[in-house]
Amino acid sequence: MSKPTVICFGEVLWDLLPDGKIAGGAPMNVACHVNNFGIQSKMISRVGSDDLGLELLHFLKNKGVDIALIQQDSTFPTGVVNVTLTDTGQPSYEIVQRVAWDYIQLDAANQEAVAVADALVFGSLACRTDRTRNTLLGLLEEAPYAVFDINLRPPFYSQRLLEELLEKAALVKMNDEELDIVAAWYDDYSTVEEKMHLVSNRFALESLVLTQGAAGALLLTDGMLFSQKGFPVKVQDTIGSGDTFLAGLLYKKLSRAAPQECLEFACGAGALVASLKGGTPTIDEAMVRALIEK
Repeated sequence: MSKPTVICFGEVLWDLLPDGKIAGGAPMNVACHVNNFGIQSKMISRVGSDDLGLELLHFLKNKGVDIALIQQDSTFPTGVVNVTLTDTGQPSYEIVQRVAWDYIQLDAANQEAVAVADALVFGSLACRTDRTRNTLLGLLEEAPYAVFDINLRPPFYSQRLLEELLEKAALVKMNDEELDIVAAWYDDYSTVEEKMHLVSNRFALESLVLTQGAAGALLLTDGMLFSQKGFPVKVQDTIGSGDTFLAGLLYKKLSRAAPQECLEFACGAGALVASLKGGTPTIDEAMVRALIEK
C-alpha cells in the first residue's frame, strides 16, 4: 500500500533569530513534520539562485521532503524573516518582501502533482502578491482535499482574500484570535462554539480546528465538536508548534483515525515541538505517544 502524499504550498525561507538562522515558513514546517510521521511530502515554492536558496534545498532534501517542485529564481532572492523572541519564547516576525516565494509560477508539473495528492496544504501569507495568489488559486482547482491554515500575518491579508480561500477549503485551522476576526465579519456571537459553527456553516467546511495554545484545541467536524486539553511541557520556543499540530492532525486523519484521536495526537505533536528548539526538530510518532501517555 503506497504512502499518502501531502503537498504544501507557499513560503520557504530562513528565520533569522538572534542566535542564528533556522529554516522556516509555515507550509515548509508542515511538510517536514508530515514526513516525520511517515507521509510522503512535497513542497511547491520558489527560492533564489543564491547560497541561501541552495542551502534551503539541501536542508529540505535531508529532511526527506521532495523538492522537485521548488522553483529557482534568478531575479529575486531567497526569503528571510527577522525574528525576535520575548522572554516567554513567543516570536514576532519582520517578513522581508519581494523575495522568490512571492513569484511562484503555475505550471503543468505542479498542477499534475496536486491533482493526484491526498491533500494540498496552504496559508494566506503566500497570497501577498498576485502572482503567487493566482498560482495557488489555479492549484486549488486541481486539489482533491484543500487544507487551509489561515495563519494571519498583518498586513498581508484582507477579508476578500480570506473568503476566497475559505470557499475553496475542506479543512481549516485557525487560532482564537483568527476565529474572532473572521466571525466578527458576520455576527457578534460571544461563545467560541457559536463562532466555530458560524464559520463552518458559512463556508460549508468539512472540518474546522481551533488551536488554543497551552489550553489545547477544538475540532468541529460533521456538526460534532471535540475538545482536547493541552499537554504541559517546558517551552523552549513556540516556533513551528502550530504547524506540527496540523501535520499531526493530517497524519491521523489520513490514517482514518477517529476525530478525538486525531485531535489528541495533534495536541501532543504541537506540545512536543514547543518543548524543543526550532520549528523542525526531528520527531516521530513514538515520541508524541510517549508525551501523551506521560
